[in-house]
Amino acid sequence: MKKFSKEIRIGIVTILSLVLLYIGVNYLKGINLFKPANYYYVSCTNVKDITISSPVFVEGFRIGLVRDIEYDYSSIGKITLEISLDKGMKINKGSYVSIESTLLSGAELHLKLNKYVSEYYKPGDVLEGRIKGGMLTSVEDQLLPQVVDIMPKIDSILTGLQTLINHPALTQSLNNLESTTKQLKISSDHLNLLLSKEVPDIASNLKTTSSNLSGFSENLNKLDLQQSINSLNATLDHINAMSMKLNSRNNSLGLLLNDTLLYRNLNLTLDNASGLLLDLKQNPKRYVRLSLF
Repeated sequence: MKKFSKEIRIGIVTILSLVLLYIGVNYLKGINLFKPANYYYVSCTNVKDITISSPVFVEGFRIGLVRDIEYDYSSIGKITLEISLDKGMKINKGSYVSIESTLLSGAELHLKLNKYVSEYYKPGDVLEGRIKGGMLTSVEDQLLPQVVDIMPKIDSILTGLQTLINHPALTQSLNNLESTTKQLKISSDHLNLLLSKEVPDIASNLKTTSSNLSGFSENLNKLDLQQSINSLNATLDHINAMSMKLNSRNNSLGLLLNDTLLYRNLNLTLDNASGLLLDLKQNPKRYVRLSLF
């Protein structure tokens, strides 16, 4: 068996190493050298965030990737992307590639198919590339100018706030607020003290009063009110009968109270008795005679 020289063996190992390195690097980029693919070109004006091996999608399914990026120095603002697509992928004429920016993976290429025609591009044809503004692009194009316009107003507002904060009236108001807060705390402490000491006593007194009222009500319920009312009515009837008798002349007391002639005779009798007693006092000998022998 013929043996290779040492130099030939080193050269073969170096070539194999380079081939394996090339295949490994492309594999890390997502390029499968052993998978059949068709190559197309995309003409665009801006390739921001696009890198070699950026993915190509159609309706969310990955069908290829970017193989190369070239700038056309013969014209202004013309950049060509070389993309490799799966062998079985057919592209309808009128289709285009949308370049969309993402937050995490840079930029992606989305193939927008024109499904209304049955003619197809051939491998090596040039497709139209369109830039679709993502969220970051919208922020840069729309939000940032508005922020720039707002900045002077914000500066003016901050100046006004600084003036307001440094104004002596605000400090005085804060001091008054602090004083008011202290007074409210003192009032709250007094109220808590009142609730903890006075209110239980008041509640106890109310409870005692309520118990007394309950006992009085119970005793009142035990009284025979009907019998008391009957007795009171009987007493009133007796008083009424006595009053009628006093107003009537059919009895001595009624005559005494209502007969004026009897009243005059009594007065006359009293007058005569009084005169008799007066005469008896003044002239006792006229009525009484004393004899010793």
